[in-house]
Amino acid sequence: MQSNTTSLFNVDELNEALIAETLKDVYEAVEERGYNPINQIVGYIMSDDPGYISNHREARAKITKLDRTKIIDVLVRNYFDKIL
Repeated sequence: MQSNTTSLFNVDELNEALIAETLKDVYEAVEERGYNPINQIVGYIMSDDPGYISNHREARAKITKLDRTKIIDVLVRNYFDKIL
């Protein structure tokens, strides 16, 4: 059955969800390899050196597809959404 209402598509929300899901995957992959995922992700974001992220489960390839500025934006936005 077809709906007669218009659906809204929010690209920003979709991008934020993609970044969040990718960070979750990277976190889990880095943790599985025995590293501290917070330290490794921060190291990558600060330096732009993908060597901080393991290749395990294609984590490095996944995170390097994202714009680091957008990663920071999502992290900061989510942090303030939780504390304010």
